[in-house]
Amino acid sequence: MMKFQNTHSDSGFDLTDYLNSQRQITSQALKKIIKTHFSDSRLSSAMQYSLMASGKRLRPVLCMAAAETAGKNNDDVINAACAIEMIHTYSLIHDDLPAMDDDRLRRGKPTCHIQYDEPTAILTGDALLTLAFDVLSDPPSLPENIAIQLQVIKTIASAAGHRGMIEGQMRDIEAETITAPLDKLKQIHRLKTGALIEASVTTGALLTGGSQETVNQLKIYAENIGLAFQVVDDILNVEGDAAKMGKATGTDASRNKSTYPGLLGMEESRQFTTELVNNALHALDIFGNKSVPLSALAEYIIRRER
Repeated sequence: MMKFQNTHSDSGFDLTDYLNSQRQITSQALKKIIKTHFSDSRLSSAMQYSLMASGKRLRPVLCMAAAETAGKNNDDVINAACAIEMIHTYSLIHDDLPAMDDDRLRRGKPTCHIQYDEPTAILTGDALLTLAFDVLSDPPSLPENIAIQLQVIKTIASAAGHRGMIEGQMRDIEAETITAPLDKLKQIHRLKTGALIEASVTTGALLTGGSQETVNQLKIYAENIGLAFQVVDDILNVEGDAAKMGKATGTDASRNKSTYPGLLGMEESRQFTTELVNNALHALDIFGNKSVPLSALAEYIIRRER
């Protein structure tokens, strides 16, 4: 098995503290958005219920960590990070619907359609998706270079739409009736899971004025951790602890989904995640100590239990 590269063990960096801090920053920013944009309605209640559930907040954390790597702070990217989390939450709400994966538990709580009802869940997802672009285009959050903001909006829209996450979800559904070969499975998950993760990292770099080399290297990092995240998800669906994960396990097999453990076996799937994360860490070499949070997050992805 390929040896995993540890790039921050001597830096004094504490990933747990970092995650807790960044998640708190994200939650506070989301609460501010809720206070500004939400009303006293059933729809707003459902939006808040899903958005503020205890999740990993991986995508906004990656966005902020990429900004740090480019030499800036959270203030430059926090609205974009929150918008990405809204898009991710919308995708979870719709994935959980009876017409899709028909899940009853998400983030340790009843899914939106169980807590409310199916029509409310559909509209809640729609509302969070559109609110994300409302937040992204809010004038106080715009950088001085409007062209960069437009590039960010296009990057996120492409990642979330028919050239990214939604197309990946469609291909994933189609693959339930076949055994997808490895190349096809990788492509499905680069779209379904990896596209929004890549957009999160790229957004952090773009909004902080990162050079083209910075953006390119961070894209390589993100492509690899995005795929690694999905491989680990497949592994956890087989052998994870449902209580820790906050959602049901064993669902992939029951739906005949094409997965990495099903195609490669468990041990080869683990080796594949190690290879992907090492590729990601190698892409960070040019940044030195500035990339310690991103390095630690890559390790978190491969070692997570939920």
